[in-house]
Amino acid sequence: MGGVEDDEPPSKRAKASSRELKGLSNGFSTKVPASCSSMARPLTSQGGDEVIGSKGVKKVEFVRIIADALYSLGYSKTGACLEEESGIPFQSSTVTVFIQQILDGNWDGSLASLRKIGVVDESVIKSASFMILQQKFLELLDREKMTEALKTLRTEISPLSVNSDRVRELSFYLLSSTMPHANGAVNGSSGLRVVKPKPRSELLEELQKLFPPTVMIPDKRLLRLVEQALDLQREACLFHNSSLGETSLFTDHQCGRDQIPSQTVQILQDHQDEVWYLQFSQNGKYLASSSSDNSAIIWEVDSDGKVSLKHRLIGHQKPISSISWSPNDDQILTCGVEEVVRRWDVSTGECLHVYEKGLLGLISCSWSPDGKCVFSGLTDKSIVMWDLDGKEIECLKGQKTIKISDLHITSDGKLIITVSKETTILLIDRESKDERCIEEDQMIVSFTLSRDNKYLLVSLVNEELHLWSIQGHIRLVAKYKGHRRSRFIVRACFGGLEQAFIASGSEDSQVYIWHRGSGELIETLRGHSGAVNCVSWNPANPHMLASASDDRSIRIWGLKQLHPKRKGKEKSPSENGIHYCNGDTI
Repeated sequence: MGGVEDDEPPSKRAKASSRELKGLSNGFSTKVPASCSSMARPLTSQGGDEVIGSKGVKKVEFVRIIADALYSLGYSKTGACLEEESGIPFQSSTVTVFIQQILDGNWDGSLASLRKIGVVDESVIKSASFMILQQKFLELLDREKMTEALKTLRTEISPLSVNSDRVRELSFYLLSSTMPHANGAVNGSSGLRVVKPKPRSELLEELQKLFPPTVMIPDKRLLRLVEQALDLQREACLFHNSSLGETSLFTDHQCGRDQIPSQTVQILQDHQDEVWYLQFSQNGKYLASSSSDNSAIIWEVDSDGKVSLKHRLIGHQKPISSISWSPNDDQILTCGVEEVVRRWDVSTGECLHVYEKGLLGLISCSWSPDGKCVFSGLTDKSIVMWDLDGKEIECLKGQKTIKISDLHITSDGKLIITVSKETTILLIDRESKDERCIEEDQMIVSFTLSRDNKYLLVSLVNEELHLWSIQGHIRLVAKYKGHRRSRFIVRACFGGLEQAFIASGSEDSQVYIWHRGSGELIETLRGHSGAVNCVSWNPANPHMLASASDDRSIRIWGLKQLHPKRKGKEKSPSENGIHYCNGDTI
């Protein structure tokens, strides 16, 4: 009556069960009492409500997850001793019997035990019964026991009234004349994709996820709790900015301020006028900058972090307001102020194409995720899309953009993000053309999109940065304050390890850095002698930050301990005598 196992001799069944028990990773391993001679005392004798520690941790649960960890690590003797000494069983004897029945293929027995292990939700019992009987059916079918499989389907699976679509699939498998030769193989006669029976240990793991944790402890629960604690400590650490180094369980996690790039390690002075924009490539090997001197520069970052000029891009007739790297970093777009967009080859510095539309000026530029199309905002407030050769593919007309040179396309290509009004950011679904909005109370200066496409960082005229979540329901997540902005465009960026930090330029000649999670201002970088217009954090190196200023320079910031300060090499802003402020000297 049990099903498949009835055809196997007892010795063969026992041997297979032992192998599968040892192969499990979640505590279902065999328990050898070793020197512990007696069985664990009943759980009720220990008082299930006893707590330990200051947070109300239940002693019973604590002991059980320790036992689970011991069995998971293969320390079966120690686990059994813990059960005996504490009087707290790792799991009930009924659950142990149920596990062994699943591994032995004793389907009738396991269905009977299912109603005794402490699951009270009838829908869970039905779902678990379906999973067990499906395994029984597939194993019968795999052994070509068609009559028994049909009986199981008709008299046991169908009456459950669970997952009717799957029941129909099982019926088709039965009607097929041949079975697949491997997992996921396609049946030649029916064209159906048929899955062979999974190992019984995998069935147990799926059942475990279905049951309440009081019945079967979740897989490697203690390890998961430790990992969660470590994650929370890292998230709370204001200066965590490195994936290197070992994590110890013996001490609380804490990083020093020296993990934040806060010292000037290089000054680039090849632009002839204010530097308005800069951006690292996705691979971190290049940096591109643009200036009011009508030029852009591609810089190369070597393996030691030294930045050197690779190409100066000449051709624009007006200052260059924005730059956009292609998805694979082999090309770059530059946009002149209400002028044209140019596409350049990074390796040669050659201009490959000029994008323009009649007498209209272009104000922004961006790439499609596949690198085959170019987007730009126009002075008539529309957004146009070209192929690489300049053929217009699409034009979104109406109030789609204003004269702000920020335009982003999400990496899946589904959303176009633009500033449509002074206080409104528009999120346009490219397929459905549906529009969602972020409404600010203050005028928007600039915005940027996080690498994971989940957040927008918006800079406002009231000297605040707002972090918005754009996944699902749009909501304001955090605000950052401290930097200065009164008249000009100042840009901010995400950065650091897992983009855990926010950096922004400022009109007081400084760079400001906040911890993204807490909103705390953790660093202020001094060195520039003019307004800092833009910052960019190297996505491949969390210890490299670049800033562009009206003092016509770009500063590369690195870690203090890696680059000791060289005395007498660097002047303070007050020593320069002239303070640049977006074209005006003070």
